[in-house]
Amino acid sequence: MSTQQSSQVLDRLLDPVAECLTPEVARALVNLRAQPDVQAHIDELAERCNEGALTPVEQAEYRDIVEAIDFISILQAKARARLARATHT
Repeated sequence: MSTQQSSQVLDRLLDPVAECLTPEVARALVNLRAQPDVQAHIDELAERCNEGALTPVEQAEYRDIVEAIDFISILQAKARARLARATHT
């Protein structure tokens, strides 16, 4: 399965989750940000990845982080859509 297909499946799997979100939870998800120390670590890994300087363990960690960020991003998009629908009804 391609990455795009995988993302589409994940997107569809999260549709029912989004329908369960209250406006308060949806707003909290939309505003979710990494803590400064976590973001600094991600930024460091990203920079070292671009330089080709990650160890195999760091590559695995960075891959897992990117996948988590993708998941959170999809959830945030669904939360935004849920909030938009709530304001139009």
